[in-house]
Amino acid sequence: MSRSVWKPPFVPNNIIKRCCFKPNIRTWSRNMYIVPGFIGKTFEVYNGKAFIKVRIIPLMVGHKLGEFSFSRKPCNHNG
Repeated sequence: MSRSVWKPPFVPNNIIKRCCFKPNIRTWSRNMYIVPGFIGKTFEVYNGKAFIKVRIIPLMVGHKLGEFSFSRKPCNHNG
């Protein structure tokens, strides 16, 4: 279910505070929206097994962090 239109994008306050001081930000929050203040930063997003590095570019604004940190491996049936 998507978020209501009248609600603002979900961005935790502690991530915004850490964004100013740290070059790499480690987070477990995959449902966090990417805002313009994050451009050029590197996030380490947890996918359930490991932390995946995601560098934020302007085209990613408005999407969620989980969209760029895949949690499933592609299945290849090589026979």
